[in-house]
Amino acid sequence: MDMSKPLQKMKPDAMAPEEWEARLELAAMYRLFDFLGWTEMIYNHITVRVPGLERTYLINPFGLNYDEVTARNLVKVNLAGEAVDGSTHMVNKAGFVIHSAIHAARDDAHCVIHTHTTAGMGVACKREGLRSDNFYSAQLHGLVAYHDFEGITTDVAEQGRLVASLGTNNVMILRNHGLLAIGPHVPQALTTYWTAQRACEVQLAADSLAGETIPVDSAVLDAIPTQAAFFRTGKGGGPRRGQLFFDALMRRAKLRYEDII
Repeated sequence: MDMSKPLQKMKPDAMAPEEWEARLELAAMYRLFDFLGWTEMIYNHITVRVPGLERTYLINPFGLNYDEVTARNLVKVNLAGEAVDGSTHMVNKAGFVIHSAIHAARDDAHCVIHTHTTAGMGVACKREGLRSDNFYSAQLHGLVAYHDFEGITTDVAEQGRLVASLGTNNVMILRNHGLLAIGPHVPQALTTYWTAQRACEVQLAADSLAGETIPVDSAVLDAIPTQAAFFRTGKGGGPRRGQLFFDALMRRAKLRYEDII
């Protein structure tokens, strides 16, 4: 995003413009998840890496609803989940175990999303996981990783196994647990997560109806990456991939950056 002059003027004096921009986008993401109903009270996380040489990350203050998150009250933490910006807000360190592992292992994981939506958890509880038999899940064919449930994610020893399970994928279903999506920036992470969430919602709806679910032919699945390339942006000086979707959702939610500072 390009900060307008009014937004630049609202930046805390000692803060780098790049961090302020990251805070604005992440705060907006929390508000959009609230707007879409993808919240679990005060739980779950969306995190963003702060641009710069030192590896630090922005996370929601523990105890706040998603519609209470602002650019200023986001907490900057290190890989141990410890606040490094003097914030007095609590951080759910246990919840950061997943995020810190992936941020540290994947340079392209600028944004990491983990949720407990009903649809995502429902599919995560099924042995077969996400089938490639609807419009959205077909787009993720062969691109979804799985990680077996090890209980509440509080043990740092699980981090290596999480990273190994994810591999080079950008979507992972945490079995019996929920969805995880990553992206090189906030808008792309959002569109990736949205596709996975919609895929789960449609699968739940289809499975609630009588009759067989129609499988998708393997030749059709194989052709989808080429078909999807037509809709991609982010090259040749155009907007980042997912930016048009992100901006449209901001308008749909009647959300302005000036209101979440």
